[in-house]
Amino acid sequence: MRLVEQARSIFADMGYTVEGNGPEFRAERKWKVVHVSTVLELDELPPATGQFHCFVAQPEDADSLEAKLERMNPNYEWAIIVVDGDDYQVERAPPGPHVSA
Repeated sequence: MRLVEQARSIFADMGYTVEGNGPEFRAERKWKVVHVSTVLELDELPPATGQFHCFVAQPEDADSLEAKLERMNPNYEWAIIVVDGDDYQVERAPPGPHVSA
């Protein structure tokens, strides 16, 4: 459950209003709504809706998750936030930049 709490905190710190409980929630700021899913197991990704989706994962899951998303080629913009302890890194789908915090 720590990954879920960290994901909610990251989005709240970025100024998003966080709605919903559990491993999937919505983060909204101004005109942008991001559907957020914490990834604890890679067997199956949750169905995604909307234009923007962010997956929050642990470092050991990030490469597999990115490969899976690239194979799926979803019709929404996606990003992966990799949480490592109290630090996190945002990895955007190409061609977006990589951002660290």
